[in-house]
Amino acid sequence: MFNLLTNSRNKILRQNEKQIHKIKILARSMEDWDDQILQSQTYKLKDQLKNGSSINDLLPEAFATVIETCKRLFGIQLFDVQILGGMMLHQGNITEMKTGEGKTLTATLPAYLNSLTGQGVHIVTVNDYLAKRDAEWMGKIYTFLGISSGLIQQNMTAHERKINYNKDIIYVTNSELGFDYLRDNMAIDTNEIVQKNFNFCIIDEVDSILIDEARTPLIISGPSDIPTDKYITSHLLAKQLVRKEHYDIDEKAKNIILTDQGIIVCENFLKISNIYQIEDPWAQYILNALKAENIFIKDRNYIVKNNQVVIVDEFTGRIMPGRRWSDGLHQAIEAKENVTIQQENQTLASITYQNFFLLYKKLSGMTGTASTESQEFEKIYKINVLTIPTNKQCIRLDLPDLVYKQEYNKWVAVANECYDMYQMGRPTLIGTTNVEKSELLAKLLDEYGLPYNLLNAKPENVEKESQIIAQAGQSKTLTIATNMAGRGTDIILGGNPEKYSQLVILQSIKDYFIGKHEPVLDYYKPNKQIQKHLQVMLQSLESSQVFRTMTSAQIMSLAETCIINNTSENSEKIIDHIYSTYSEILKIYRKEFLDDKEKVIQSGGLHVIGTERHESRRIDNQLRGRAGRQGDPGSSRFFLSLEDNLLRIFGGDKILKLMETLNIDDETPIESAILNRSLNNAQKKVEAYYYDIRKQLFEYDEVLNNQRQAIYAERNRILYSTYVRDCLIEYGESTIEEIINFYKKESNKTSNNQVQKQYIYKKIQSILNLPTEFSINSLIEMNDKEIECFLREQFRITYDLREAYLEQLRPGLVRQLEKYYLLQQIDTAWQEHLEKMANLRESIGWRSYGQQDPLTEYKNEAFTLFIKMITYIRETVSYFIMRSRLVIDPQKTLKNS
Repeated sequence: MFNLLTNSRNKILRQNEKQIHKIKILARSMEDWDDQILQSQTYKLKDQLKNGSSINDLLPEAFATVIETCKRLFGIQLFDVQILGGMMLHQGNITEMKTGEGKTLTATLPAYLNSLTGQGVHIVTVNDYLAKRDAEWMGKIYTFLGISSGLIQQNMTAHERKINYNKDIIYVTNSELGFDYLRDNMAIDTNEIVQKNFNFCIIDEVDSILIDEARTPLIISGPSDIPTDKYITSHLLAKQLVRKEHYDIDEKAKNIILTDQGIIVCENFLKISNIYQIEDPWAQYILNALKAENIFIKDRNYIVKNNQVVIVDEFTGRIMPGRRWSDGLHQAIEAKENVTIQQENQTLASITYQNFFLLYKKLSGMTGTASTESQEFEKIYKINVLTIPTNKQCIRLDLPDLVYKQEYNKWVAVANECYDMYQMGRPTLIGTTNVEKSELLAKLLDEYGLPYNLLNAKPENVEKESQIIAQAGQSKTLTIATNMAGRGTDIILGGNPEKYSQLVILQSIKDYFIGKHEPVLDYYKPNKQIQKHLQVMLQSLESSQVFRTMTSAQIMSLAETCIINNTSENSEKIIDHIYSTYSEILKIYRKEFLDDKEKVIQSGGLHVIGTERHESRRIDNQLRGRAGRQGDPGSSRFFLSLEDNLLRIFGGDKILKLMETLNIDDETPIESAILNRSLNNAQKKVEAYYYDIRKQLFEYDEVLNNQRQAIYAERNRILYSTYVRDCLIEYGESTIEEIINFYKKESNKTSNNQVQKQYIYKKIQSILNLPTEFSINSLIEMNDKEIECFLREQFRITYDLREAYLEQLRPGLVRQLEKYYLLQQIDTAWQEHLEKMANLRESIGWRSYGQQDPLTEYKNEAFTLFIKMITYIRETVSYFIMRSRLVIDPQKTLKNS
């Protein structure tokens, strides 16, 4: 059975062996070409596409072109498994490639191939740093081959975004991509739209984006006028409530339920008869205040920075500035932390990641850990997960978990393990689940007198991230880090000489030109030879006065560009000073780090310590995967306690009883295969629970998504139309038809047909501003069909008169007004509809108590709400355009009244 499973891993490699061999032969044949011939490949391949070749026909030659380019520019020869990964990405699969296998370079193969169509390729990363790094690094390949590459960053203007989205290959974060899509669908002018079509997408760290972040939708919101005093009152009330007496906490679902006694206490405190009353509801505020008090913990779920509550991403340990919890939860936490309570927001536009990424014609992704979630990828995104074998066999030793009775003993054991590894000279990475725990361990290591680097969501530590990871593989280095998902930087045994050399130069320039104007050369403890190189560089830069007129940010940006690109647009040729120094220092560090690597390998490689099992097995696997990259030695071990969240919630009491029965003392851990199995099962339960939440979110949002696509399609039709008069006429005529049909139904219930016809005319007259001179008696004599034809004709005549009146005031104005009214009313109605849908979604769950399927009920009611919204849009647009008045003020400007 073991052999069968082992072989299945390499089966995919064997199936594609011929194609890989063909690509490698083509790449070898290109070695003798000069640069110009290799660069002309792009034009040649594009011509083949125009002449009828398919994109799949071009794959071998396109891949070979990138392989040879990569070899020339970086001196890197791509592995067979990277070529295989590129082929699988091109086919629209998720490739599971272990840490250190070169996913960033793998993505260039399908990206280049698909960019030849001119339809655009989006490469999505989890943060701005990785997007920038990859765009700059991989951009060299694309530029060499005549393919344009762009980068989208958080602080870019709409104009800059538009330019970058028009490039062939675009590096962008998932949130920027999603928010740009929503903003584009709120634009009132085609010039405001920044994105093009959604053709091919490669998602880096695909599990982090499509699984972890898929629980919360992307929301663009605007301030609403709801007062904030209720949050303060609710916080004071929550402080007085007692757990188990007034409320219960469901830790698995992260939810709070008020008891009957609790509801009475709340109502007495607030001096109201019912906290669930519709006119002035309090229940949601109280529950949020209790969640803020009990479930959302400072330095775990959020930090307070600059007097603001900033969310910490539980999966990556990074802070998420600008993001806010919805439904008043963020305000409840602000009340708890006694910071300024910002106004609650009204949703203007929203979409889930599931439905957003399904907009692409072809979707693919790569990560080190996806196989545990393969079922979800297949069912929701319709994409397969393929495990790509490693280039070199993984020889990492994953040691069994050690379980302690109490958390204190666990942390002491972790500190002892760190001490032992430090004495052995092994680099050690300790993964913690939150900021609070990482700082607790840091204090313990201080007691032991051990040096360490701390990497967590605290702003002062985030800034040092690349420095910390660059040296995390050096001997005698202890690194404490919150979850390592999506860090994007490999831990290289012995250290990363390129990154380290870059940091030494940048820090020296920063200290000398931005700091106290004197070099702090012992920052990285460089030797005398390196100090000499740095001093010469700093003196020549100072004498050239090249940084004289630059800001701090410009100085650092220019210095970084000189090192990364080996180019500078600066006339002072400062590249000679900076790049030559970088090259000299790199030679020294390469030798030093290579010697250190041998020492580290002899001592057993990188040791990874996990301090708690995460809710998802993937996050644990990501942490383990930091050791043993590219066939390096390494090991991993998890230290757990019965007080850890996962064990406490899922059956830790049974193990505690067992330990007490066996009379095991507090300091002795237990190591058991049965225990490991039960922990894995607990993680599977949690994964299944969260999968159900995401599946449910997807099913409910799918209903809204169909409506969203219909509204956005109508919006785009109007936005890109140069003549929307027909659309207005269509809206007006539909309004007439709907009113007549409504009154027809009503007339069946009553016998007074004459009164019904009077109602019809009055209603239509008020909405469409039809002439009042017309006698109602003439209408009474007509049949239903004649009434409809007559009213349509009257509407068209009135519209022509209105158009002539507006055209006389200012030519072309009526066309602008038509488009403005249409878009404004669609947006307003859609925002109100989103609010109604959110309220419906919250209340629909109660239908299950009446033996009704909530999802079916939701679909039915959502459809009714949508039809009402469409009718409302037609009526209001018709009303406003037919009743608009324009007056000319003394300054000769037109005003709409």
